[in-house]
Amino acid sequence: MNKSDLIVQIAAGANITKAKADQALNAIVSGVTRDLKKGNSVTLVGFGTFSVRNRAARKGRNPQTGAKINIPASRSPKFKPGKALKEAVR
Repeated sequence: MNKSDLIVQIAAGANITKAKADQALNAIVSGVTRDLKKGNSVTLVGFGTFSVRNRAARKGRNPQTGAKINIPASRSPKFKPGKALKEAVR
């Protein structure tokens, strides 16, 4: 499923136009992104939790040359599925 398919499903499920569904989906995505940038987590009960994971600096190796490199610390998004989502997929 891609974004267009999801917009069609939202429009059909909520009985709204595709344009309104697109606006709603974009609002959700931007809201989640904004809160993750701030370091907050976003929990959708039954679906899951989006959070930010801090990754420590570490040493790595360039696979082409084999040279050692320093990989800086970073932050990356993380998703933990909720109980209802896990059970629905089983």
